[in-house]
Amino acid sequence: MTTLNPYLSFRDTAREALEFYHSVFGGELTLSTYEEFHASEDPAELHKIMHGQLESGGMTLMAADTPNAIELTIGDNVTVSLSGQDEAELRGYWAALSEGATITMPLEVAPWGDAFGQLTDRFGTHWMFNIGQAAA
Repeated sequence: MTTLNPYLSFRDTAREALEFYHSVFGGELTLSTYEEFHASEDPAELHKIMHGQLESGGMTLMAADTPNAIELTIGDNVTVSLSGQDEAELRGYWAALSEGATITMPLEVAPWGDAFGQLTDRFGTHWMFNIGQAAA
Protein backbone atom coordinates (compact mmCIF):
# COMPACT_ATOMS: atom_id res chain seq x y z
CA MET A 1 0.00 0.00 0.00
CA THR A 2 1.28 3.44 -0.92
CA THR A 3 0.61 6.29 1.48
CA LEU A 4 0.53 10.02 0.85
CA ASN A 5 1.01 12.42 3.76
CA PRO A 6 2.41 15.86 4.60
CA TYR A 7 6.03 16.21 5.68
CA LEU A 8 6.83 19.41 7.61
CA SER A 9 10.27 20.99 7.81
CA PHE A 10 11.43 23.06 10.77
CA ARG A 11 14.53 24.92 11.87
CA ASP A 12 15.39 23.47 15.31
CA THR A 13 11.79 23.06 16.52
CA ALA A 14 10.63 19.73 15.04
CA ARG A 15 10.70 17.98 18.44
CA GLU A 16 8.67 20.73 20.10
CA ALA A 17 6.18 20.88 17.21
CA LEU A 18 5.69 17.10 17.02
CA GLU A 19 5.25 16.82 20.79
CA PHE A 20 2.61 19.56 20.56
CA TYR A 21 0.81 17.80 17.68
CA HIS A 22 1.00 14.58 19.70
CA SER A 23 -0.74 16.35 22.61
CA VAL A 24 -3.47 17.48 20.20
CA PHE A 25 -4.03 14.29 18.17
CA GLY A 26 -2.76 11.55 20.51
CA GLY A 27 -1.47 8.38 18.86
CA GLU A 28 2.09 7.10 18.61
CA LEU A 29 5.02 9.47 18.21
CA THR A 30 8.41 8.24 16.99
CA LEU A 31 11.44 10.55 16.97
CA SER A 32 14.88 9.78 15.49
CA THR A 33 17.86 12.12 15.68
CA TYR A 34 20.65 12.84 13.21
CA GLU A 35 23.02 11.17 15.67
CA GLU A 36 21.06 7.90 15.61
CA PHE A 37 21.43 7.68 11.82
CA HIS A 38 25.00 9.07 11.76
CA ALA A 39 23.58 11.61 9.31
CA SER A 40 25.50 14.72 10.36
CA GLU A 41 29.04 15.51 11.39
CA ASP A 42 27.94 18.88 12.82
CA PRO A 43 27.82 18.51 16.64
CA ALA A 44 25.12 21.20 16.75
CA GLU A 45 22.80 18.97 14.69
CA LEU A 46 23.22 15.63 16.43
CA HIS A 47 20.28 16.11 18.84
CA LYS A 48 17.97 17.50 16.15
CA ILE A 49 15.18 15.42 14.62
CA MET A 50 16.13 13.74 11.35
CA HIS A 51 12.73 12.05 11.12
CA GLY A 52 9.66 12.26 13.30
CA GLN A 53 6.38 10.49 12.69
CA LEU A 54 3.02 10.80 14.39
CA GLU A 55 0.46 8.06 13.70
CA SER A 56 -3.04 8.67 15.02
CA GLY A 57 -6.05 6.80 13.70
CA GLY A 58 -5.86 7.11 9.94
CA MET A 59 -3.59 10.16 10.07
CA THR A 60 0.16 10.29 9.53
CA LEU A 61 2.19 13.45 10.05
CA MET A 62 5.95 13.49 9.45
CA ALA A 63 8.48 16.21 10.24
CA ALA A 64 12.20 16.93 10.60
CA ASP A 65 14.68 19.66 11.43
CA THR A 66 16.32 20.99 8.28
CA PRO A 67 20.14 20.76 8.46
CA ASN A 68 21.89 24.08 9.03
CA ALA A 69 23.54 23.99 5.59
CA ILE A 70 20.17 23.86 3.80
CA GLU A 71 18.04 26.96 3.37
CA LEU A 72 14.57 26.86 4.90
CA THR A 73 11.86 29.39 4.20
CA ILE A 74 8.85 29.22 6.49
CA GLY A 75 5.78 29.04 4.28
CA ASP A 76 7.73 26.84 1.87
CA ASN A 77 8.24 24.07 4.42
CA VAL A 78 5.62 21.48 3.46
CA THR A 79 6.48 18.48 1.29
CA VAL A 80 4.16 15.73 0.06
CA SER A 81 5.56 12.33 1.01
CA LEU A 82 4.85 9.18 -1.00
CA SER A 83 5.97 5.98 0.66
CA GLY A 84 5.36 2.27 0.47
CA GLN A 85 6.85 -1.01 -0.69
CA ASP A 86 5.46 -1.24 -4.24
CA GLU A 87 8.63 -0.27 -6.06
CA ALA A 88 7.12 -0.35 -9.56
CA GLU A 89 4.20 1.87 -8.54
CA LEU A 90 6.36 4.39 -6.71
CA ARG A 91 9.03 4.54 -9.43
CA GLY A 92 6.20 5.15 -11.92
CA TYR A 93 5.01 8.13 -9.87
CA TRP A 94 8.63 9.34 -9.63
CA ALA A 95 9.07 9.13 -13.40
CA ALA A 96 5.83 10.98 -14.11
CA LEU A 97 6.43 13.74 -11.54
CA SER A 98 10.06 14.11 -12.72
CA GLU A 99 8.98 15.46 -16.11
CA GLY A 100 9.95 19.14 -16.02
CA ALA A 101 10.92 18.83 -12.34
CA THR A 102 14.01 19.82 -10.42
CA ILE A 103 15.53 16.70 -8.86
CA THR A 104 16.86 17.82 -5.47
CA MET A 105 17.96 14.33 -4.38
CA PRO A 106 18.13 11.39 -6.83
CA LEU A 107 16.03 8.32 -6.01
CA GLU A 108 18.69 5.95 -4.66
CA VAL A 109 19.49 3.81 -1.64
CA ALA A 110 19.65 5.84 1.60
CA PRO A 111 21.59 5.10 4.82
CA TRP A 112 18.51 3.37 6.33
CA GLY A 113 18.34 0.92 3.40
CA ASP A 114 15.27 2.20 1.53
CA ALA A 115 15.31 3.99 -1.81
CA PHE A 116 14.79 7.71 -1.15
CA GLY A 117 14.59 10.78 -3.37
CA GLN A 118 13.22 14.30 -3.54
CA LEU A 119 12.05 16.55 -6.34
CA THR A 120 10.17 19.78 -6.93
CA ASP A 121 7.65 19.31 -9.72
CA ARG A 122 7.07 21.79 -12.52
CA PHE A 123 4.32 23.44 -10.45
CA GLY A 124 6.62 24.09 -7.47
CA THR A 125 5.27 21.28 -5.26
CA HIS A 126 7.93 19.50 -3.20
CA TRP A 127 7.77 15.67 -3.24
CA MET A 128 9.61 13.11 -1.13
CA PHE A 129 9.69 9.39 -2.03
CA ASN A 130 10.60 6.46 0.21
CA ILE A 131 10.47 2.93 -1.21
CA GLY A 132 10.69 0.52 1.71
CA GLN A 133 12.03 -2.99 1.74
CA ALA A 134 9.42 -5.73 1.48
CA ALA A 135 8.95 -7.68 4.71
CA ALA A 136 10.87 -10.97 4.75
